[in-house]
Amino acid sequence: MYSLTVADHVMIAHSFKGEAFGPAQRVHGATFVVEAEFRAPALDDANLLVDIAAARVELRRILDSFDYDNLDNLPQFSGQNTSTEFLCFHVHGLLCAALAEGRLGEGGRAVEAVKVLLRESPLAWAAYDAPVRKAATA
Repeated sequence: MYSLTVADHVMIAHSFKGEAFGPAQRVHGATFVVEAEFRAPALDDANLLVDIAAARVELRRILDSFDYDNLDNLPQFSGQNTSTEFLCFHVHGLLCAALAEGRLGEGGRAVEAVKVLLRESPLAWAAYDAPVRKAATA
């Protein structure tokens, strides 16, 4: 299986609902390093998995939709606890949609799985790793 990973970062504010979150129920900030790994069993005719420049642009476009924002105020996150795990799932769905629409090059249509990893610190991170969703629901 071939893989290609691009990375960027995002800065957010948010709060959580529920006793399980303790002091994180108050508004707080987080900076995430975001990694998106694309996997396919074969390369395209140009020996590419995806267009790396297009993958970087698409990841940045997705992150721009909530970078430097309070996630509590954004409609796409209404009613959600925007945990690190949930944000991985959200970004995964948007990347799957980009693959299906050909925005990562024609080779991207052959990608079978995507892993999105958010690093909150050198000591803590979460990921969502799954087959490409044909209809993004995030």
